[in-house]
Amino acid sequence: MSAENEKSAPHDGGAGMSWEKGMSAENEKSAPHDKGAGMGDRGAAAVTGAIDTEDASAANVTGYIDSVYCGSGVDGPGLRCVVFVNGCNLRCPFCHNPETLFKRGTMSDINALKARLLRYRGYFRRGGVTISGGEPFLQKEFTLALVRALAAEGVRCCIETNGHIADEQLIAAADIVVDIKNQQTDDLSAYEKFFAACLRQGKTPRLTNVLVPGVNDKEEKIAALARLAGRYFPGERIRFLPFRKLCAEKYENLGIPFPFAAYREAEEEDIARAEALAAACIDKN
Repeated sequence: MSAENEKSAPHDGGAGMSWEKGMSAENEKSAPHDKGAGMGDRGAAAVTGAIDTEDASAANVTGYIDSVYCGSGVDGPGLRCVVFVNGCNLRCPFCHNPETLFKRGTMSDINALKARLLRYRGYFRRGGVTISGGEPFLQKEFTLALVRALAAEGVRCCIETNGHIADEQLIAAADIVVDIKNQQTDDLSAYEKFFAACLRQGKTPRLTNVLVPGVNDKEEKIAALARLAGRYFPGERIRFLPFRKLCAEKYENLGIPFPFAAYREAEEEDIARAEALAAACIDKN
């Protein structure tokens, strides 16, 4: 979920593209990014207790990453570094990180990536590291090893996910942000299993939704989101992220069309309206 981390909803567009050689290992993004509403000030859960002796071989675990972004104020509590992993199980037509879908990425081992991140420790000392993508749950061993390695250094971690892979070990390991995809479907049952797993692990994830005017900003769409959140996590409100088209150049560079190019970006008024509709639905119930 991303520097422009409006991730993915079920969509097959581009699924036939082959993986390509990865991007530069030193692709560290450092300019401010526009993601929309963030996680707010709530602290990340401590995950140090999740570390055990089986992690002695974590240094040998490798995974594929696209880039490391240092400068995020919206991908978790405080200032953060964000690791964008490659690969995703969804193909959202509004995805802001298409390079994580269609490129293999750069192979990285845990020790090297940990050392790279710890260079910025003074910068994110009151924040932490967020693992996004792409879909981190697709690289379970790598994601889990990175979370545990950083936790051993006292660094708090958050995982951003599309909520379609209900892996309880990963859910238990870090704070969780779930981006709910309702842009191409009214069926939100795919999230039931993930949310049930969160409850079993005593976790209340942060819930986000990319608001695309003319696509998922209708009252019934927003009410369905609010009901889903209220059923599992009473009091937890959806954070609406404004649809942005800053990613259009990425699609052009990949040689593929941007499916949502015709839709307008969401404005502050759109977000305020969605928040009001969701709040009204929660108060009504």
